[in-house]
Amino acid sequence: MKHAHAPGLLINGRFLGRRATGVDRFAFETIRALDQLIELGDPLVAGLRTELIVPEALAGMQNPFRHVGLRASGRGGGVHWEQIVLPQVARGRLLLNLCNSGPLLYRHQVTVLHDAAPARVPDSYSRSFVAWYRLMAPRIGRVSRRVITVSEFSRRELCDAYRIPAGKIGVVPESGEHMLRVQQDESAVVATLNERPFVLAVGSLNRHKNFQLVAEAARLIREAQFDIVVVGGGDPRVYGTDQEALPKFVKHLGYVSDGDLATLYRRAACFVYPSRYEGFGLPPVEALALGCPVIASRLPAVQEACGDAALYTSPDDPAELARLLEQITSDVALRASLRERGRARTAELTWRATATKLIGEISPWLT
Repeated sequence: MKHAHAPGLLINGRFLGRRATGVDRFAFETIRALDQLIELGDPLVAGLRTELIVPEALAGMQNPFRHVGLRASGRGGGVHWEQIVLPQVARGRLLLNLCNSGPLLYRHQVTVLHDAAPARVPDSYSRSFVAWYRLMAPRIGRVSRRVITVSEFSRRELCDAYRIPAGKIGVVPESGEHMLRVQQDESAVVATLNERPFVLAVGSLNRHKNFQLVAEAARLIREAQFDIVVVGGGDPRVYGTDQEALPKFVKHLGYVSDGDLATLYRRAACFVYPSRYEGFGLPPVEALALGCPVIASRLPAVQEACGDAALYTSPDDPAELARLLEQITSDVALRASLRERGRARTAELTWRATATKLIGEISPWLT
């Protein structure tokens, strides 16, 4: 498909001004894969002019992409910049929003809504965040040319929670392959660990991530032969202040670098993902990509993402998780089998496939 006369694609780059979350990771890696498609001369993007737009405060940042332009325009930042400045900058070009929000008064846009978490698990977020999403998400669903999400489960959720017509929503999967590029950083995290094997959990401390299940399961294992390491943190502006305290025997490392995280994934006996609600489940897919066996909650989106490459547990049954933890930490053959299945599954999930599917979804509005 040729785009010689297309006005081009403008990408909302607001996310580049904050510390990366899973949603921001999706945005960056999708743009990176799009950049590579342009580099390779893929017919799908022939003649397509693509530009990232960011607030003027980010004018000094280096463009991380070779073929996707970067332009700073408009004062301010955050929601004000996105709602007031961005529509003026777009001026009729197709605007692509990759991180759950976009301008409410601009129609020529495509927006990625990753899940309906603020509607489904509101206790995990601040009241102001929930109120904003209650207003914003249905409106974005109405004004956008197309809405994209990351799983068939989330497609159903957006339809049900925000009344976005199912036929208006496209699905593109995520990938964990970015972790394969990360340079491991042994020194920092290894100093905090002893010789015992450990079980790894990653995520924010908000309620629906359900780290308490891991702690309760560990208490049921007499003389546990492993430690529990939890990495990640919560932003109180998003998650509120009522975060559940972690038990003392759980090691919470807080926010770690990608290099540290890659080391932890590769050294862990297994990765546990006890979440109660997910639109996709990026951390278990990252773990699978690095050969880390996975135990995850039996959630539709996570099962969609991981297939038969993970073991599944109820998010409400610590005894079931305890049995699986003992089994996976003591059974070498089981871990080897899961690693093999993980490699096969993650080979199917690539960011290039994500970018290709995304361009296919939005192509009717690029001409």
